[in-house]
Amino acid sequence: MSKSKVWISSLRLKTLPLSISGILIGSALAYTNQFFDSTIFIFALLTTISLQILSNLANDYGDGVKGTDNNNRIGPERAIQSGLISPEQMKYAIIINVLILIILISSLLYFSFDTNEYFNLFTFFLLGILSIFSAIKYTVGNKAYGYYALGDLFVLLFFGFLSVMGSYYLYSKTLDLNLVSPSLSIGLLSVAVINLNNMRDLLSDKLSKKITIAGILGFKNSKKYHFIILISSIIFSIQFILFFYYKPISLIVILSYIPIISHLKKVYYIAQPELYDSELKKVAILTFIFSLLHSLIIII
Repeated sequence: MSKSKVWISSLRLKTLPLSISGILIGSALAYTNQFFDSTIFIFALLTTISLQILSNLANDYGDGVKGTDNNNRIGPERAIQSGLISPEQMKYAIIINVLILIILISSLLYFSFDTNEYFNLFTFFLLGILSIFSAIKYTVGNKAYGYYALGDLFVLLFFGFLSVMGSYYLYSKTLDLNLVSPSLSIGLLSVAVINLNNMRDLLSDKLSKKITIAGILGFKNSKKYHFIILISSIIFSIQFILFFYYKPISLIVILSYIPIISHLKKVYYIAQPELYDSELKKVAILTFIFSLLHSLIIII
């Protein structure tokens, strides 16, 4: 593989639709409540995509320098693991991405709030810096939280609550408790992606002393945990539809449950961790489809 292809691979482009799923739902709710602003939408998308890329690069760097990405790992070869990208080069790419993110976050806040809204400006700038820090600290450093079974919690908070409720607040300057259910639904789908990743890497993570919830639970129980995550996501979705946005067209969201159920059936019969790899990509895509269908029924 050429060096340019390794760099493109390190961006993990297939994860980008997953990262914007919460933004789509938060924006759809803002649209139906007449708060939507296209400029805020564009900068929110650019910011969250850039954050996802930062997380991917930092993950490659953190796992690469720690030796977690090694020959025992089942998934696709990572940039530093390949030897074509050095840790120093990856660190430089991370720094550039952080600078781009600071510009994007500043632009997003500029278009979202008036200059006299000090509390909102300070709070969301702080959330932006915290998001950058969290994206890096997942695997980078001696106390990376991804190595202490905290990855699932952070994914739920950032891909669920901050993505859905945070984006809605940028438009409306208000918080709506109706957003809790879709935040949990999208957040849990995102947790399912990281859980699949950890289920696949059970052996290599154990050898590298990386502690994950899947690693703590083991092969069989991590499957049960996976089922709980995805069934809970469907339940919160149904709750949101029935209590807040029920109309005949809402039944189309059932289409998004079908691939989830199909995925769970496949996971149930998987006996070898390497078989989780193809399912991981599917869940990332179906999360995006899930958010599109929910956004559609909110807007119509």
